[in-house]
Parts: sequence; C-alpha cells; structure tokens
Amino acid sequence: MSDAERTYNAAVDLIDRHLEEGRQDKIAIIDDAGSYTYGELAARVNRAANLLKDLGVEREARVAQIMLDTVDFPAVFWGAIKAGIVPIALNTLLTPEQYLGILNDGRAKVLFLSHALLPSVEPVLDQLEFVEKIVITGGDAGGHLAFDDLSHAASDRFDAVGTCIDETAFWLYSSGSTGLPKGVKHRHSSLRFTADTYGRQVLGMTQDDVVFSAAKLFFAYGLGNGMSFPFTVGATVVLMAERPTPDTVMERLREHNPTIFFGVPTLFGAMLANDACMPDNGSDNLRLMASAGEALPGDIAKRLEQRFGVSVLDGIGSTEMLHIYMSNQQGKVCYDSSGIPVPGYKVRIVDEDGNDVPQGEIGELIVNGGSAADGYWNRRDKSEATFRGPWTWSGDKFYQDEEGFYHCCGRSDDMFKVSGIWVSPFEVEAALLSHDAVVEAAVVPHPDAEDLLKPKAFVIFAEGVDYGETLFEELKEHVKTQTGAWKYPRWIEPRDELPKTATGKIQRYKLVQ
Repeated sequence: MSDAERTYNAAVDLIDRHLEEGRQDKIAIIDDAGSYTYGELAARVNRAANLLKDLGVEREARVAQIMLDTVDFPAVFWGAIKAGIVPIALNTLLTPEQYLGILNDGRAKVLFLSHALLPSVEPVLDQLEFVEKIVITGGDAGGHLAFDDLSHAASDRFDAVGTCIDETAFWLYSSGSTGLPKGVKHRHSSLRFTADTYGRQVLGMTQDDVVFSAAKLFFAYGLGNGMSFPFTVGATVVLMAERPTPDTVMERLREHNPTIFFGVPTLFGAMLANDACMPDNGSDNLRLMASAGEALPGDIAKRLEQRFGVSVLDGIGSTEMLHIYMSNQQGKVCYDSSGIPVPGYKVRIVDEDGNDVPQGEIGELIVNGGSAADGYWNRRDKSEATFRGPWTWSGDKFYQDEEGFYHCCGRSDDMFKVSGIWVSPFEVEAALLSHDAVVEAAVVPHPDAEDLLKPKAFVIFAEGVDYGETLFEELKEHVKTQTGAWKYPRWIEPRDELPKTATGKIQRYKLVQ
C-alpha cells in the first residue's frame, strides 16, 4: 500500500463523500427535534471540527462525549475525527464515581456533555484531573461553555486532517459486564470495514433503508447501527434521546417506518410481553430485525418472527472487534445459535493452549478480522491476553454444531461445572425464558450444603404470576426437559430487576454470593 493509499480520514469517507455523490439533500438523520440532510450534517461536522480547534484541542488529543442520541452526537464525533482528534464515546448511564474513574483514566481535556446528564457528572467535577473545559449541549450551559453558541460562531468549512488509515480514530470503553471498563482504541479503517462486511453483506443495507437502533451510539453495537453503517451507504437513521422501552420503541417504529430495527434480547423480551407491541402498531416497511449484546434465546427469536413477520438476525460482536463478526444471515437462520462468520472474518474454537477443539466440543471463540482494536489503554496485561497476533480472544465459550452453526454458551468467566460437566448459564436462562411465567432470568453458580456448585436462578416473573413451591417444581422440570437433568436450578429467587450494563448485558458476577 502506497503512502497516498494509507492517507485516509474516516469522516471524509463517511460524511463528505455523500456531497460528492449527490446526496447533499438526502435526509441523513431524524432525531427528536427534526431532520437533517447530508449537507446539513457535513456543515455541522465542520463547525464541530473548527470549534475543537478554536478551543485549542490539538491533533491526537482526546475529547470525551457523554451525550444523548441527537444530531449533536455525530457532529462532535465526526468533527473530532475529521480534525485528527480522538473522541471517546461514553456510556450515558453511569454513576458519578464511574465517570470520575473513566474520565481520569482517559485524560480527555474537553468534555461534551448533554444538559440532561449534567447531574450525573456534577458531583465529581472538582475531582477531574484532566478535563479543562466542559461544553454543554441541548440546554442551559449553567456556567459552562454552550455548544450551540460555539458552533454557530464556527465556520462550516474545514479541511480534513490527512490521518493514516491505521491511526487511532476513536475510543470506546468496554461495557464492564465482568469488571471495570477498559479503554478500547479503534482505527480509522475499522468503521468502513464493519460497514462493508456486516452492514452490506449481512444486512444488505442500501441508501434506500431507514434504520432505527434502540442500542445507543455510545457503544460499539449502536455506533455501527446508527452511524457507520447508514453513513457508508447514504441511508437515513432515526435517533432517539430517551431510554428505549417497548412504548418508546413502538412510537418511533410507527412514526418513521424504518426498514431495519436493531434491538437487544432484554428489549425484545419486554416487547413480546407488551400487548401494544404489534405489527399494526409499528413500521409498515420493516424488512429485518437484528439482535446483539447477548445471545438471543431461540424461543424469543421465533416469537418475534411470528409476531412481526420478519427474520431476526442474532449475532455476536464485541467492543474489541467494534461490531458483529458472526451472525445468522438472510436465508440462513438457525435460532438458538449465533449463526456463522460474517464475510471478512475468520473464527476458531480453541482450548486454553490455543489448539482447535473437535466440532461439538466447547472452547473459547477467537476471531480474526480487520476491525480488531489496537489494544486497551494502559492495560498491557489485558491487551496481551486478548490481542494475540491476528487473533482476538473473545472470552466467550462456544461450540459448533454439525451444520456449521456456532452456539454461545456464555462468558468464560460465567461457565461452571456441575458433576464435572460444563453448565452454560445462557442455556439454563433460555430454558427458563421459554416458560410463559418468566420474563427475565439470570443463572449463576451457588454452593450447596456440601460446598459443591449448582445453578441458582434469579427470575423476573410475568405480571400477575404467583411464585411458590408449585411453580418452582414446574420450572425445575421444565428446565430438565429442555436442557439436562443436572442443569436445573436448585434455587430460584424472584427479583424485580437484574443488574445489567447499559448495553443490556446481565452482570452475573454481581449475583454471585
């Protein structure tokens, strides 16, 4: 590859290119306040880039975003990338203490913060070691800098920085499903790679699509769904600032008629339990649904397809790989599986020493593809354990069936043995969820009277369900028939809610006693 070919800025490709290709007047974004063309988006991106330069932010420096899903988010994100500055998109649902740890770890000098989220950061502002300026979007700046004022004063013309294709473009922080989040560094080329593989070849996304993602822009799954995929092909994306619920999701489906809807298993389960979530109350144009974040139980997938009349493509991805690298695909769906590798990716299932395990046996999934991160920020030990040459170790346990489909057994840290045989929490949870009385479930190991590990389930029951000994015995037998005699939960504890990351992943480690 020549030096000229190695000069690549993702913002030029995914934002500016649409003006050159005649999509200046095409709608790029619809948010809660209105709609914006690709021309208007490009102008906002340029103003954000100039704004950052006016604030004295230098190339390769980092800026943090704690922002709701509005047009301001992509303006700041792509504006920073166009200027050779590194945006760090942060979870909008963290505690003040978590923000303190992450912001001090990432060392961003400027923080872009939605007005509605100011109370989540305000208690620790005086403890931030590196943040020098705070820019408030979407409301009263309250003594801080106002994004609207700065943006309006900035020029809408900006010459992109000639970044390298392998240069760090942005950071994300891992969701922390098994511990503290880690800063994950991604390259300029990774955004286009995921769009050209999963976005084009699995979803078949084109400029005629209207896409809506309940998953938010601040994490890898939502960033691809709501920015890099549609902005690669010139499609239209619907953004929603508020937290997704069955009601708010159905409202956007009904109002904007998207063709592709991205969700997560927890949301899909809640939608099935809501009588208002019906096809005649949603999009008239829906052609496809996709799921990620956690493995989607086959029972939920089948009921979704029956209700909405479209396929549900469950897949698996990670912050480290930026998006989905293995998925069910149109015309090739096996519910209760994570599908097959996305074109452009290779996967293997290996033992602790990196040797391939026989088909049908459980091992750790490792993946090879062009969207792999460059490593973790200031976590050399974790980087060496995860990124080994061209292979990324996922931390997920899988097996491959005789037809070639890959099945998720859960996180390596979540797996445990009963009577010497591996038990997958996900498998037991899926069996519980296939019972009409269960809405959500989480399974963890728990010691019995002899200090031997057995499955314990934490369950959210459907409204009106009276849990007692009779239902307990019924659920035990139900799981036995669905999985195996040794896998049934010895204890079931009713819960009103389960601990989750903002991406909807169950934090099982918080339930281990």
